[in-house]
Amino acid sequence: MECLFCQIVAGEIPADIVHYDEELVAFRDINPQAPTHILIIPKAHVASMTELTDKQQALMGRLILLAKELAEKEGISERGYRLSVSCGADGGQLVPHLHFHLLGGRKLDDRLG
Repeated sequence: MECLFCQIVAGEIPADIVHYDEELVAFRDINPQAPTHILIIPKAHVASMTELTDKQQALMGRLILLAKELAEKEGISERGYRLSVSCGADGGQLVPHLHFHLLGGRKLDDRLG
C-alpha cells in the first residue's frame, strides 16, 4: 500500500495545500486539533525521524523555517504556536511519513501526551 502522504504529494488524494515547492508540501489536517493545524512534509518519502541521516540536515532546517513562515502567514506567530513531530507507533505517529504538526490559534494544553 502506497503512503498516504506520498499520494497527496502526487496529487492522487485531494488536500487543502497551503504550500508546495520542489522539496516541501504543507496542507491542513483533516482532523484539526486547533484552529490552525497544518502538516508539513518533505516530498521525498522518509518514514520517520529514525531514518534521518546527516545528509538531511538542510532539509530538516527548511521544514522548521517553513513552519515559522506559515505561522506568520496564519497569524499565530505573535501569540505562540506548537511545532511537533511524532516518531513511531509508541510516539503516536499515525502515518509513516515524516511530518511536522503546526498547531495554534488558541491556548494549547501544557501536557505533552
